[in-house]
Amino acid sequence: MFEKAELMYEGKAKQIFAVTDNPDLVWMHFKNSLTAFNAEKKDEMDGKGEVNQKIASVIFRFLQSRGVETHFVDQIGDRDMVCQKVEIIPLEVVVRNTIAGSLAKKFGLAEGEDLQDPLTEFFYKKDELGDPFLSDEQALMLGVSDSQEELDEMKQSALKINQQLSEFFGKMNVRLVDFKVEFGRRPDGSILLADEITPDSCRLWDKETGDKLDKDRFRRDLGRVLESYQEIYSRIEAQWQEYL
Repeated sequence: MFEKAELMYEGKAKQIFAVTDNPDLVWMHFKNSLTAFNAEKKDEMDGKGEVNQKIASVIFRFLQSRGVETHFVDQIGDRDMVCQKVEIIPLEVVVRNTIAGSLAKKFGLAEGEDLQDPLTEFFYKKDELGDPFLSDEQALMLGVSDSQEELDEMKQSALKINQQLSEFFGKMNVRLVDFKVEFGRRPDGSILLADEITPDSCRLWDKETGDKLDKDRFRRDLGRVLESYQEIYSRIEAQWQEYL
């Protein structure tokens, strides 16, 4: 049905190819690469691309069933998917439910305390600058976003995604600590969820033990990285079979 064509772009975790005879689609390949701290730390891990493709495919199907527009079109084989072609907005939208990671470090806070309300933040996707935090005003000054309305829409969409993902992971006895998403623009200027949602882009803690089941295991040299990603997918298989 779909045929992969020439390589268009390669990032830290994925390769993006054209789709033969369909300029409105792209072919996304999940690599086995693990990176952290803007690729200052990196490794290869067999099986990582496959498990992330499976997790992302299920999450996109789940979110689409809940009214969230995404770029996901179809799951292809073990490590690929076909998606709508969009112009990626160079902003990472981070939603935090619990104090952890850079938020704890920046303000000298202990990890693990839930926030009274989810916190949304923008970060500029610019590796050479270290993906700095951006205020709304800075995003508009840099021309990263077209308008305040677009920024507000991304925030509201991210909060809706947070509600849905909190339910999704909660049924698996997993605490959604925080996550980052990216959005893309269609040719008509409307936006939708793009990129991926996987343990690479979320902090996921077991509700009972507090065990980290995400990329922090790689960042912090905790070991069992692939096993933790596979544990997430195993719980998905047990709880969300209708989206497999």
